[in-house]
Amino acid sequence: MSAERPEKDQWSRVKERLRIELGEDVFTSWFTRLEFEEADGRAIFLSVPTRFLKSWILSHYRDRLVSLWKEERGEPAIIEIVVRGAVRARPQARTECEKSSALPVIPAPVHPAAPAARRQPESEGVLGGSPVDPRYIFETFCEGAANRVAHAAARAVAETPPGQPSQFNPLYIHASVGRGKTHLLHATTQAARRASPGRKVVYLTAEHFMFRFVAALRSQSAIPFKESLRDIDLLLIDDMQFLQGKSVQQEFCHMLNALIDGARQVVVAADRPPAELESLDERVRSRLKGGVAFEIGTPDLDLRRRMLSARYGHAKNQHRGLDIPEPVLEYVAQSVVSNGRDLEGALNRLVAQWQFTNHPVTIHSAEITLRDLVGAREPRRVRIEDIQRVVARHYNVSKADLLSSRRTRTIVRPRQIAMYLAKVLTPRSLPEIGRRFGGRDHTTVLHAVRKIEGMLEGDKTLAEEIELLKRLIDE
Repeated sequence: MSAERPEKDQWSRVKERLRIELGEDVFTSWFTRLEFEEADGRAIFLSVPTRFLKSWILSHYRDRLVSLWKEERGEPAIIEIVVRGAVRARPQARTECEKSSALPVIPAPVHPAAPAARRQPESEGVLGGSPVDPRYIFETFCEGAANRVAHAAARAVAETPPGQPSQFNPLYIHASVGRGKTHLLHATTQAARRASPGRKVVYLTAEHFMFRFVAALRSQSAIPFKESLRDIDLLLIDDMQFLQGKSVQQEFCHMLNALIDGARQVVVAADRPPAELESLDERVRSRLKGGVAFEIGTPDLDLRRRMLSARYGHAKNQHRGLDIPEPVLEYVAQSVVSNGRDLEGALNRLVAQWQFTNHPVTIHSAEITLRDLVGAREPRRVRIEDIQRVVARHYNVSKADLLSSRRTRTIVRPRQIAMYLAKVLTPRSLPEIGRRFGGRDHTTVLHAVRKIEGMLEGDKTLAEEIELLKRLIDE
């Protein structure tokens, strides 16, 4: 019990920060029933009472939860959310969905009063692997025009016999959130293990790789860790954009070179192309760019219709009497366009509306329920270089001035504004922003952000300038 106390205290602080950030109404709606269960040293297990609540939190707040846990613990943590009193059903192949959707199939209805089941990591010696979801297999991956090429390449990798050269090495899959990258990597992992049981296949998230590397250094087991890395036949790395730290990236680069030069297969997934992973060491980016990169695009209208049809069919099996009229589904397919995860969330909301209000679902009620999702599109990715260029041009200074150590007022203020915009417009961490501004410490960036935030409260002219810069950057 005492071992859990620090994590419980950390969870209390995380919840309080969420309450402050999101406001009382949002926090009460989604987080009051999210409870801490346990921690096993590398993962944090939380629980909720319903699958709908789990899906919603993972879809909308997972990244923020991971970030807050990392700040509390001082090291990366894997977040797992389970449904209290529910067991995950075994996956069922659905051939009719293979040609229709980028989303995983909804499993069969859960049975209450059964113990919770969790994804278990495969045992891979010193290295260990991240958990893979048994639902995410090729038989339940729904193929469409947006993901067909990436899907075919992943299948080819999984079916290539060990030791035989692959034309996709490294294979790099990139896409915005909710388009099936993780599903493809999990499917490749499991298919490769089934095809060649003796093959050493390791699936890792970038955060898990960092966690294992830091743990190996602390336990003085770095040599066995490195040997375990270089003995892999097929390595799959997810969320490459989160790989941080100079020593970690150096070790990853050595491992990448050793595996590829040794004719071992590497598959990487990230939210942007290799050239846009600004936080990565140039050597890592160069090696990734030397492989084959495929993007999973935005699902078109026909694909979204088939996604909803497949999802709605499973939802009807789970909720007896569920009735969402065809015109409402068509409205959702035409209006929620950004990614598959938002489409899934839209259907979940309509199911919840039908479940809790006891009123028919109409287009009018759907418009109200989905107003924040309708028409939402993927925001343009903003790079720190874009911010530096626009700010330098606006204030008539050079980019070199922004990165220099000069402390004149004409340079300091634009530099602080550029740092502030980098913090609010990009997902980059403070240390990463500091590195992009001439190798500055993260405390310098934090001071700049707080300085501009404080000035914005009483300086209307500066506030208007910031809004103008945001529009220029977004053009």
